[in-house]
Amino acid sequence: MNIDDATAEALSASVLDLLHWDENGLIPVIAQDAQTGRVLMLAWMNPAALQCSAREGVAVYWSRSRQRLWKKGEESGHVQRVRAIRADCDGDALLLLVEQQGGIACHTGRESCFFRELAGQTWQDIDPVLKDPQDIYGHKP
Repeated sequence: MNIDDATAEALSASVLDLLHWDENGLIPVIAQDAQTGRVLMLAWMNPAALQCSAREGVAVYWSRSRQRLWKKGEESGHVQRVRAIRADCDGDALLLLVEQQGGIACHTGRESCFFRELAGQTWQDIDPVLKDPQDIYGHKP
């Protein structure tokens, strides 16, 4: 689905039924920078989150920790403008191509949540913090 062509109409049941939701009614979602191709984060959606994302053109996820819908950037201002929504061949994962506002997707203040790389028997942080989380949220993550 190309978001530029999306209407305010709800997604049809047939669109939602083609996806394989887990036992909690969720599906994993990768957010990828539409311009650079960089993988930014992994999150989860339920049908309502997918409906909102398609309708509003901004990423809305299901927060497993808060047990509610979560509009990416609602606290940080780092909104994800959705450019396309894709499903994998099995219908059990989604890919959002996004324009990341502010260049920060991770709550740690980094561009991507995938900032750790395995080096032998240790994980190394390979990406810099672009903005201190305390400056974003008023507290450390």
